[in-house]
Amino acid sequence: MPKGKPTTVPDDGLTTRQRRNRPLVVVHTGEMKGKSTAAFGLALRAWNQGWPIGVFQFVKSAKWKVGEEAAFRALGRLHEETGEGGPVAWHKMGSGWSWIQRPGTGTGPDSDHAADAREGWEQIRRDLAAQTYRLYVLDEFTYPMKWGWVDVDDVVTTLRERPGDQHVVITGRDADPRLLDAADLVVEMTKVKHPMDAGQKGQRGIEW
Repeated sequence: MPKGKPTTVPDDGLTTRQRRNRPLVVVHTGEMKGKSTAAFGLALRAWNQGWPIGVFQFVKSAKWKVGEEAAFRALGRLHEETGEGGPVAWHKMGSGWSWIQRPGTGTGPDSDHAADAREGWEQIRRDLAAQTYRLYVLDEFTYPMKWGWVDVDDVVTTLRERPGDQHVVITGRDADPRLLDAADLVVEMTKVKHPMDAGQKGQRGIEW
């Protein structure tokens, strides 16, 4: 896209404005860190445009207070108090367990995890149908799909048939090929170097 212009113009019957404003499904996947970081950077742009934002965090840990959560809750309060930016809703799916842990190694039975995942997805489906938000961040949502807790075909169909101008960003490793095929924009984070390679642990302000 030299100078921000597409290299081809499809014969899809849309005007330039209609094509430009088409709602997107975005997937950030790959082995390297930065997938959620990039998604929340995008959400900052959306907030600045005054868009309603819904974050559904299929949590790394129910007790992990990530910096983005505190920042976006503060932005939500700023909107309520001043009207600046857009409203923000932050939802954590599940309690006391982690998507990052392999099935069978969490603090509760797999059936409980699966039920939480399905409940979270059903809420997202309801919000999409109601056009509750303009931007959805489904953080770490690839894991419940990978483990079969949420049906991938149902996710793809729901995203393709969503009404209005709702953008959806999904993060996490090992994104299903069907999801990648349905997405409009796919980014794969590939490691070139990482401080952990030199024995350095994550640090405040960088990892959280």
